[in-house]
Amino acid sequence: MSSDQIVSIVDDEEAVRLATESLVRSFGRQTRLFASAEEFLQSDLLAVTACLISDVMMPGMSGVAMHERILSLGHAPPTIFITAFPTADLKARAAENGALAVLDKPVDPDAIAHWLSVALDLPS
Repeated sequence: MSSDQIVSIVDDEEAVRLATESLVRSFGRQTRLFASAEEFLQSDLLAVTACLISDVMMPGMSGVAMHERILSLGHAPPTIFITAFPTADLKARAAENGALAVLDKPVDPDAIAHWLSVALDLPS
């Protein structure tokens, strides 16, 4: 496990953002937090994010639209979506764009641990 890998967390709900950060940090990972898709896209962390965890439904740009924008900019961080409204269409669109997973809220900590491991612990 590389502790210098940055996990970027994008969620408009502060309580969810902080809880996700606490969970990810408990696995020994570095985190950076963003309150919106636009805030993340304007950050200098786009190219160095080792894994992206994003809410789907946010004011302004959705998590899926943000992911599509990231891909169009030439970046493809392993992405885990979290949502209170999982639909077959959402899961299909996310998978089509290469997302690792779409997890239902409330998120199971074991599911986050599993997908972070998939994203970050692969041998180079």
